[in-house]
Amino acid sequence: MSDLFAAAGLENDAPRPLADRLRPKRLAEVVGQDHLVGPDGTLTRMLSKRGVGSLVFWGPPGTGKTTVARLLADETDLHFEQVSAIFSGVADLKKLFAEARGRRTSGRGTLLFVDEIHRFNKAQQDAFLPVMEDGTVTLVGATTENPSFELNAALLSRAQVLVFKPLGDAALERLLERAEEVTGEQLPLDEDARLAIVGMADGDGRAVLTLAEDVWRAAGEGEVFDREGLVEVVQRRAPIYDKGDDGHYNLISALHKSMRGSDPDATLYYLARMLVAGENPMFLARRIMRAAVEDVGMADPQALVIANAAKDAFDFIGTPEGELALAEAAVYVATAPKSNALYKAYGAAARLARETGSPAPPKIILNAPTRLMREEGYGEGYEYDHDAPDAFSGQDYFPPEIGRKTFYGPVDRGFEREVRKRLDYWARLRTERG
Repeated sequence: MSDLFAAAGLENDAPRPLADRLRPKRLAEVVGQDHLVGPDGTLTRMLSKRGVGSLVFWGPPGTGKTTVARLLADETDLHFEQVSAIFSGVADLKKLFAEARGRRTSGRGTLLFVDEIHRFNKAQQDAFLPVMEDGTVTLVGATTENPSFELNAALLSRAQVLVFKPLGDAALERLLERAEEVTGEQLPLDEDARLAIVGMADGDGRAVLTLAEDVWRAAGEGEVFDREGLVEVVQRRAPIYDKGDDGHYNLISALHKSMRGSDPDATLYYLARMLVAGENPMFLARRIMRAAVEDVGMADPQALVIANAAKDAFDFIGTPEGELALAEAAVYVATAPKSNALYKAYGAAARLARETGSPAPPKIILNAPTRLMREEGYGEGYEYDHDAPDAFSGQDYFPPEIGRKTFYGPVDRGFEREVRKRLDYWARLRTERG
């Protein structure tokens, strides 16, 4: 459609969203991703030395993934093709691959940008492998999901993952200033409302420009909105604190330490402050879950179950009732007995694992599905614990080179009091049976 406007000479008159009008023309104009496109950025170094191979862009919406892909094609003189995994299938891809092969025979490569690439299933993702390997296309996939979980290992092994960060306040403010330059109008907001609109965007550059357009449309002649007026215009809650600055980290720290300190009232207060301010409920759910495993641990294993259930409940019923599920989980964690014994035990085990390489487990606990393995002694001497007195053989399962270690020391609180009794009992049996 844009080509038709251009051919008719009407492109400049066609209505275009502000985000499209402000789209950067060069990589250096992209804001908020200096680690990628700044003077010493990853993409800048690639372009200066060897060009680019296939890439996966991972980051939240509105951070410039599509724009950077388009500019990369310009910088490398590649034909740019864009598809969305939501609307495309394997048949569409095969057609694009055939066109790319034809283009390559005439001496020009293709940069294929696949938005929401994680929406393709694993079998569909396999379709990219041959054309990536033979150079038919340079693939740039964009995803908001963790590539480690959503993309094929084979595809990831052929592409470099680049992380796009949410835009910080300074980057969002630069976008607003550019918008004012392009429109020739000052955004009709007072200082407090201007800070609020940046917070409302939540790191999304496209969102902040859309909000700015809403404000310009709503403003009367000479009208300037304060924070309350802004909220009424855009119908979105203004944050009480800056989600990207000290206020955000101070409050989440206060929430966590209130749960750790077994203070349910302070816990509810800080949880409510963040929810009222517009904090992402899933961010709070993750912090409650973290406190459940880090500060409660085995003193009450049910805390993790409750925290996870609260996350699922909010996801299922939404706001405002879902906020009660988060409050219930936070209070449960705050009032649960506390122990970081598991937290410390895992840390000690991880340190030993890093320091000792890859010693083989003792052969007594290795399966022996083949005759050769049985001849090598795999499984020989293993005692099936259910056949042993007290269902406890007392055998040593550590690699011989390491010897038996003790990482986990339960505290005398909550459920761990019972765990302590069991471990002491088994230790006594182990000593008695040699």
